[in-house]
Amino acid sequence: MYLGISSPLKHKTPEEWAEKHRALGLKAVVFPVDCTADEKLIMRYKEAAEKNALKIAEVGIWRNTLAADMAEREKWIDYAIRQLKMADKIGAACCVNVVGTPYGPRWDGGYRENFSAELWQMAVEMIQRIIDSAKPAHTKFSIESMPWMIPSSPDEYLRLIKDVDRKEFGAHLDVVNMITSTERYFFNDKFLEECFSKLKGNICSCHLKDIRLKEEYTFQLEECACGKGTLDLELFASLATKESPAMPMIIEHLSTDNEYLASINYVQKRLSKFF
Repeated sequence: MYLGISSPLKHKTPEEWAEKHRALGLKAVVFPVDCTADEKLIMRYKEAAEKNALKIAEVGIWRNTLAADMAEREKWIDYAIRQLKMADKIGAACCVNVVGTPYGPRWDGGYRENFSAELWQMAVEMIQRIIDSAKPAHTKFSIESMPWMIPSSPDEYLRLIKDVDRKEFGAHLDVVNMITSTERYFFNDKFLEECFSKLKGNICSCHLKDIRLKEEYTFQLEECACGKGTLDLELFASLATKESPAMPMIIEHLSTDNEYLASINYVQKRLSKFF
């Protein structure tokens, strides 16, 4: 596994950015600038990553490419296409977004209609359009697994891969996002095995975090830092490494750089045999 973090860490130059990540023993990075940045700056970050033997794991989109307002939807689809083109140019493993939704005020929110046949078809056509327009040669376009929109299970992801029917479409695996039931929570080892078994050969990047059950009614789960929950991290790392020895495992959703540094230290110690 290639450990990375979603934080760019405080830095002043691309060279400092890359050197800081390497000094921490990291091997994967999330690209810190987008397609609106100066071309020379983008290439400096790419070259700095290469010089420091860092794999560019992810280029994020994080925009609602299924927005209800068609002008907004077109704007973000165009942005996604440009992000994917940039990701391919810099050799990123994947360019990732969530499906998005036209059905409510929160662009990544949970709504019943997110699981409708209408949304499914819109998502398939949107993904196909982005891939066909960008024509990536090296980078996979991917949709992050989510708790309240597709794909929310490995079976949904397999169906999405089949329906999109593009070799440039890969799976972005956030296991914690799909732990949404008592069965998946208490038997997360079985769920991890299911995810990697069913998505074998398609996974291009993973998010590394933990999950815990809140001690109050009703059944409430909370994402947390690695080691603060009950996810079988050893099994996760083992399965990811079997999928690919260079699998990016990106720590995310911490609040400060100091929290990221503490999490890096914890993960490196606990999962030392996988580095």
